[in-house]
Amino acid sequence: MAAQLPSPTVRAEPAFAPTTEAARLRSVPSRTAVDVAAAEHAVTLLLRALGKDPAAVHLAETPRRVAGAFAELLTGPAFELTTFPNEEGYNELVMATDIPVQSLCEHHLLPFTGVAHIGYLPGDRILGLSKLARVLDLFARDLQVQERLTQQVADWLETNLAPRGVGVVIEAEHLCMSLRGVRARGARTTTSALHGVLREDARSRQEFFALSGMRGRPA
Repeated sequence: MAAQLPSPTVRAEPAFAPTTEAARLRSVPSRTAVDVAAAEHAVTLLLRALGKDPAAVHLAETPRRVAGAFAELLTGPAFELTTFPNEEGYNELVMATDIPVQSLCEHHLLPFTGVAHIGYLPGDRILGLSKLARVLDLFARDLQVQERLTQQVADWLETNLAPRGVGVVIEAEHLCMSLRGVRARGARTTTSALHGVLREDARSRQEFFALSGMRGRPA
């Protein structure tokens, strides 16, 4: 049985801005860079293994295009996680719903796509709203399983934002399930991860699931 490689990590460099100002954490994906040349060669070998001629007119540029596509899908850009002091003492849910998400299934190298709903209960700081989508994208640009992706986003926000609670729901269709095997087209997989008050308090948990469109979720 092949050894399982450790999952890539994403770190945040410390922010040194005073607590009364915007604080910026630079988020950097700690991953091995894609070897594009090696990927091109591998695609050429794959085409031959599939009984295709890599020199054929419509396949001649395929190895380069496929290698470039995977490099793009697996490379997450660094960004600044901008936070601001919660001067008004806002203590209700902040939600971003229906955030598009796409990633690659690590079992079949086929895409899965869908939407994510991310919410948090602010502590001392609030987050620039676009950064919820950026954190999601940072972890999604990897070979993934949906369960791990969901947990990584929730864990990272809890560690770097220190909210009173955080919740993440991802709903996605996996092409490895809809195009092959059982071929269950349109079937969606739902995963969730909750921390803090959103996990411990039933009313807060129900409010989060209601705002994410999952009113039937059990308490």
